[in-house]
Amino acid sequence: MSLYDLSANAVRRIYDARIDTPPVLDAATYFPGAARFMSAWSDIRDEALSLSSRMQNIPRFHEIMPAQAEISANDGKDWRILILKVYGTEVEKNMALCPKLAAIVSSNPDVLSASLSFLAPRKHIPRHRGPFRGILRYQLGLSVPVDEQGRPAAVLALNDVEHRVGDGQHLLWDDTYPHEVWNHSDQMRLVLLLDVRRPHMPFDLRVLSRALIASVGMVARVRGVA
Repeated sequence: MSLYDLSANAVRRIYDARIDTPPVLDAATYFPGAARFMSAWSDIRDEALSLSSRMQNIPRFHEIMPAQAEISANDGKDWRILILKVYGTEVEKNMALCPKLAAIVSSNPDVLSASLSFLAPRKHIPRHRGPFRGILRYQLGLSVPVDEQGRPAAVLALNDVEHRVGDGQHLLWDDTYPHEVWNHSDQMRLVLLLDVRRPHMPFDLRVLSRALIASVGMVARVRGVA
């Protein structure tokens, strides 16, 4: 087991003992800022799709985070990530590529990280878990292919329950639950992914979360991610 896994498991146990919420949470309660992203989803989609011509310049996830190679480089198919903000630090050159999205991200202090996720056709992201419950994952469908039944062809299996997030649809979820993703289509799937600050935590966990977020942000800056 890697040092990352050991650290993540230790931190996860602290939060799991104190926070007991379901895998999917109500966005209006836990992330009210979702409404602004939802209302602007078509503009966000257009900005993101305009980057398709420069796809080879967008790094694969494991090129940004080598520790995640098992879930990113597992099958030879691309999972490319354009990071606009990482744990509180904005990536100015990437923010400039998506000015409308960047304006919304910058205006919401609860958005800790923001990325555009480009999932190649037939890509499978294996089952894994996020590190700690101090953040929540917000997913907004931007350009999601559909199957023969007209359903979103990309599937998120979260705690063994399937979710299909289509164009203009969103989901707020806890990524510390086991999850995996399939793109069951021959087209790229494009979504916006945000890490947002979890509200309604005990004071000591809020303090711990701030420390963890600051430390991860510092590591990202040292590695040149931000």
